[in-house]
Amino acid sequence: MSTHVKKSIESLIQQIKNNPNEAKAVFEATSVLGKQVHVKSTARQFEFHFDEPELLGGKDADPNPVEYVLGALGACQAIVYRALASLKGIQLENVTVKTKGHLDLQGFLGLDSKVRPGFNKVEFETEIVSPEEPQTLERLAQQAEALCPVLDILSNPIEVSGKVVIKQLEEAN
Repeated sequence: MSTHVKKSIESLIQQIKNNPNEAKAVFEATSVLGKQVHVKSTARQFEFHFDEPELLGGKDADPNPVEYVLGALGACQAIVYRALASLKGIQLENVTVKTKGHLDLQGFLGLDSKVRPGFNKVEFETEIVSPEEPQTLERLAQQAEALCPVLDILSNPIEVSGKVVIKQLEEAN
C-alpha cells in the first residue's frame, strides 16, 4: 500500500476542506505543429509528442491524439484506483486498464457529415490484482468510475470554447 499517496491525498483533502477556494485548478498545455503532422506539446515541465500512422500522413513515430485520449483514460482510472485504495486501506498489487476507441474515418475526412469525427464509442476493461474480497473491489471500481476526471470528460458534455488568432508571416517573426 502506498503511504505516500495516502498522505498526499489526505493532505490535499484537508487543505481543500480548510480553504474550498483552493479546489479550483487550471491545467494548461501548448501544442506546436512541426513537420508533416508531428506535434510537440508541453504541459508544466513535461514534453510529449504526437504523430499519425503513415496511412494518415505521419511517420508513425509517436502515438496520435486519439491514442493519447485512450491512454489518458486508462492512466486516470489507474491513478484513481490507487488514490482511493490508499485512502481506504485496500491493497492493490496491480491495476491494468485496456482501452479501445471506435472511430469512423469518414467523419475525420469529411466524407460523411452524419459521421462524427471523433470516437463514437469508447470501451475499457480494468484488471485488478488484489488479495481483497471481490465485493470490496467491486465497490472500489464503482467509486473509481464515478470519480475519474477523464472518464467524466469523455462521458459528459462540457463547455469548450476557442478562438483563432491569425498572424501574417511578417507579424509572426
